[in-house]
Amino acid sequence: MPVWLIWLIAALALAGAEALTGDLFLLMLAGGALAAVGSSFVFDNLVVDGVVFLLASVLLLVGVRPALRRRMLSGKGMPEPARALEGKSALVLDRVARHEGQVKLDGEVWTARPFNENDVYEPGDQVTVVHIDGATAVVSKIV
Repeated sequence: MPVWLIWLIAALALAGAEALTGDLFLLMLAGGALAAVGSSFVFDNLVVDGVVFLLASVLLLVGVRPALRRRMLSGKGMPEPARALEGKSALVLDRVARHEGQVKLDGEVWTARPFNENDVYEPGDQVTVVHIDGATAVVSKIV
């Protein structure tokens, strides 16, 4: 089996394993393995391939990984479409209580719970969306 193919298989395996961790460490090693594939075509020397793999991996880990992690962690939180629903009016479809309820919001049916845990809203009530918590609309009575 050609050496370049071994490096390519290693790169694909590392990139696939990265999908399980999400830490970007294995992805940087996969980049080093891809550099070794290129080195294998140019130099056809296993020692040179290993050195290229090591150098490329270290450079990616030190130079690229921190910037990518900062970019990934600098998310603004809730996506804009969900934020746009806050403050909108909704119609209670099924009784909204602490652990149950549904509302019609922007033409879609949403799971809902009251902003104040002790509040209960009956079908037909108009409520306002206070915020979106995952796939649940947290609502309060319109005053």
